Amino acid sequence: MSETVASAANSAQDLVFVESCRLPTRWAEFQMHAFFEASTGKEHVVLTLGNVADGEPVLSRIHSECLTGDALFSARCDCGPQLETALQRIAEAGRGALFYLRQEGRGIGLLNKVRAYHLQDQGADTVEANQKLGFAADLRHYGLVEPMVRHLGITALRLMTNNPRKLAAMQGLNVTVSEQVPIIAGRNPHNERYLSTKAEKLGHLFSAEADE
Repeated sequence: MSETVASAANSAQDLVFVESCRLPTRWAEFQMHAFFEASTGKEHVVLTLGNVADGEPVLSRIHSECLTGDALFSARCDCGPQLETALQRIAEAGRGALFYLRQEGRGIGLLNKVRAYHLQDQGADTVEANQKLGFAADLRHYGLVEPMVRHLGITALRLMTNNPRKLAAMQGLNVTVSEQVPIIAGRNPHNERYLSTKAEKLGHLFSAEADE
């Protein structure tokens, strides 16, 4: 059994749906679906809008938690602007899903992320900083998405991402991605090197699309 398939199987057994509720935002009123990952104690959510179980591909984003970018408005990354852009696009489409996974710092956690930022302040890039701390460049896994998709009745994703590894992970999980939708947002002088490193060392695909 491959690592991806094993991860998906473990996640399917490990993930428990908790409850759903309304979540009014400045873009739209979403439904928020809460899930509990028993093995780690982490709590994950999916925001949906409209009927996502009608058999048509769903405009989606799989977003890993970034406290500094999502909540504290950091300009060191593009995470916060990508999150807002995704929610805005879903609202404009009137239908979609945003998977919010608790995988801070590409899986190394908040405190280690602060340590990595300190190393970046001293000259390391985002990949080198993780490696100097003894971590792989990206420790995230996406096995949680498969049971979430199944619970919500989603058959295919129109996935907003620049990350080919995320697309490959969905293929390994047998989650159908009907379209890869670029999401370029939040480029600024503070994150130019970060974005360049993601392209050069992590293979992220950045088109010539203007910032949104």
